[in-house]
Formats: sequence, structure tokens, C-alpha cells
Amino acid sequence: MALLAQDQKDQFWRDGVLVVEDAVDQSTLSALRNQFLSWVEESRAHTNDYGETLDGRARFDLQPGHSAQKPALRRIQSPEEVSEIYADAMRNARTVDFCADLIGPGIRFHHGKVNSKLPGSGTEVKWHQDFPFEPMTNDDMITCLLFLDDVTLENGPLEVVPGSHKGPLHSHWHNGVFTGAVADEVVEEHRGKIVKCTGKAGSVCLMHASLLHGSAPNRSRQPRTLYITTYYAEDAIELSPNHLPSKFTHELVRGEVSGRVRCTPYLLQLPEVPNGTSFFAQQETQRTG
Repeated sequence: MALLAQDQKDQFWRDGVLVVEDAVDQSTLSALRNQFLSWVEESRAHTNDYGETLDGRARFDLQPGHSAQKPALRRIQSPEEVSEIYADAMRNARTVDFCADLIGPGIRFHHGKVNSKLPGSGTEVKWHQDFPFEPMTNDDMITCLLFLDDVTLENGPLEVVPGSHKGPLHSHWHNGVFTGAVADEVVEEHRGKIVKCTGKAGSVCLMHASLLHGSAPNRSRQPRTLYITTYYAEDAIELSPNHLPSKFTHELVRGEVSGRVRCTPYLLQLPEVPNGTSFFAQQETQRTG
């Protein structure tokens, strides 16, 4: 049974983005938030990125300036590997059914992460598209941002350019360096079209993987934490190494195995797999041009 109304589906395909409330119930939301807060407390005992993911990189990403007194845990890679609460949400949140409504019926899990901007955090996400990080044989791929906190205009909300998923895939390489961001002139070209995505905790922002997006630092006193999961159509196959490999990568979370692959034409330069904890390090790469 479809959960999204036809006008919601139409809006997603027109704009490349859709915010839907109540993607998880209150008990699940509280459990996800409490688990994250326990990780923040744990981070106080560390001065450098720590933990280990499937590919040997650090799991817990600390923003520069992090301290025991003022923790700045900005990302957790593949939280579903170390938390049953997150693994259950990855499989069973209404988010997955929303994706099935849009690109299903068969849906596979690609990767998951928690991105957080704690109060006063200087973390900025530069403008980019997700698909050039994770090219597949077709682009039926959705990034789902589950709001663990209320997302307001003041605490660094997602900013998007509606309809940009229908446009070109922009280069994220500059002067031979994969910066994980589009050129400044691309952002300026779309400056007047930018929309900020806000909503109450428990909402989810469904975003097409080719949509141009970014976010500003959190200058408020309120946290802005997201559990981000990416799902793709069952009949797509990866064309480059997964940047966040997990033991759950490619797990079928809805539908059945079709035994076929679907290809759509596009052209892009393959991404560079990060050596650092996360793509934040790539985006902090100094551009020389």
C-alpha cells in the first residue's frame, strides 16, 4: 500500500526533494537521539577520530576544535553496524516505504551515517551532489535525512536547489583534486533559487541523489542532528567503490530480487575514495584554482 499521496510523488519528481512528517514514532525517535547522545558523551574521552569501520577508517569523526568541555562529534559512519536501534530504523522506518513508493518496489540499502551540528558548530557542508560520489548504473537513488532534532532556519538546515536533479552532473574535481564540492560559479548561478528544508523532529527529507545541496554552520543554541540513509533501486549496480562500505551494504530492504540490471545514460568523472574519516576532509581540501 502506497504511503505517499500522488501530489507528494509529483512534488518529489518535480523538485527532487520532499519533506514528510512522522517517518518514525516518538519512541524510536527518542531511542535514536539517546543513542547519539551517548556517543557524544563517549567522544569527550577522545582527542582524535576513533573507532573503526569495515574499510579500516575511523568511525567517529571529530570536528577540529573538539574537546571534552565542548564536544564536537560531527559524523558517525555506518551507525547501524554498532547500534541495533539504528539498524532497525534503517530497515523499518517509514522512510524505506516512502522510497519504495518512489523508486520501488525493490529497494536496497547503500550506506548510512549520522551528521550532527552541535550548538555553535562551525561545520559547513559545501555544495555538492551525492550521485557523483556513488555512481550507479541508473540514478533511482534517494538520500533520506531523518531529523533527530527540530530543524530550523537558524541551526544549519539543508539547503537545496529545487529541480537541479534534472540538470547536469557537475564536476567535483578541481585542478586534479577531488574536493567533493561543485565550483563556486555553479552555486552563484543558482543562488536565487535556493530553498531551506526545515521541519520537526521525526520528519524525513527525501532528496534525489543528483540534487544540488549544501548547508551552513549551526550558529544557534539548538543541535541539528540527522540520521542519513541512502537507498537505491534493486536493479542498479555500483560503478565505483562504496565510500562508506558496511556489512549491510546492498541489503534488500523491500521487494524481491529481479535478476536484472537497468542502465541509464550519463557522463561523469569517477570519484576519489576518501582516505580520511569522511568527506568533510575532502571538502576541506585547499583549492588551488
